[in-house]
Amino acid sequence: MSLLFKQRNSAGANQRKLGMVAKIIAFFVGNIRHWLVALGDIWRDPIPSILTVAVLGVSLTLPSIMYVVAKNAQSVEQHWQSAAEISLFLHTDLSDKQIQTFVKQVQLHAKVEKVTFVSNEQALDEFEQLSGFGDALSLLEANPLPNVLIVIPLAEYALASPAADLLTELEQMREVEFGKLDIEWLRRLNAVLSLIKDTMGSLGLLLCVSVVLIVGNTIRLSIINRKEEIEVLKLVGATDGFIQRPFLFTGLWYGFFGGLIAWLSIEIMLYYLSGSIVRIADLYQSDFRLSGLSVAEMVNLLLISMGLGLSGSYLVVRKQILLIEPDSSI
Repeated sequence: MSLLFKQRNSAGANQRKLGMVAKIIAFFVGNIRHWLVALGDIWRDPIPSILTVAVLGVSLTLPSIMYVVAKNAQSVEQHWQSAAEISLFLHTDLSDKQIQTFVKQVQLHAKVEKVTFVSNEQALDEFEQLSGFGDALSLLEANPLPNVLIVIPLAEYALASPAADLLTELEQMREVEFGKLDIEWLRRLNAVLSLIKDTMGSLGLLLCVSVVLIVGNTIRLSIINRKEEIEVLKLVGATDGFIQRPFLFTGLWYGFFGGLIAWLSIEIMLYYLSGSIVRIADLYQSDFRLSGLSVAEMVNLLLISMGLGLSGSYLVVRKQILLIEPDSSI
């Protein structure tokens, strides 16, 4: 008797287990079916769908392009950080020993990465070779050029504001007559980067809202066009969740295709501009090249666009489906 009871309990547990597995499989199969149905609905009405996806793609392309511009501008800034070098012009009455001691002192500074000493003789020889005034310079009784110490800050102190603070600190040393730092271009670049980031944030927010509104309006029109079909589904007992699901997946598809168009547009624009950028970089003897979206950034773009599409459809679908009620008199 006990063995029979255990067998019955075991059979019931197996049935419940199989029932749970079947429910999980049915859930995933049902969602895949709705996903494919949503794609078929888009395919059956191609012209409006293509126009909607094109508008979404353009709306997503603009903030994405600004992101790529900011990304490449930061790359330029990092690439040229070594140009943020400080030139320290030393007093002419310093002895060789004093100069050597001062060079070692600067080399040990916590904010300095590299120090290069250029003697006044080296500077005069270089000037003579580059200027072509060798005969005139030979008439000079003494070398008018000072000894110069070229200081390259560490990466975290190579930006405009930290580099300026380091220059002020080094100018306080008694061996230094004056210092020079060409940081105007760094300040302008930082200002442009800040402007791009602020503009990208505000414009990106507006365009994301527009994507949500476009998808929501498209889904609302689709629901209105399929009103009779929805009424029939409700008459045969379909739940609101079952009816809403294909429309939600349609919003996801719109977001996916819009993000894909945005990515392709960025790649085409970068390919078109890459030749000009290479020629400009060669003029400055630089190996800088434009970089597009990485795989992770592309995936993030698609996820964001799909999330916006889902948000737009969700805001509309629930309310519109609830408003449609079948005529019970029929």
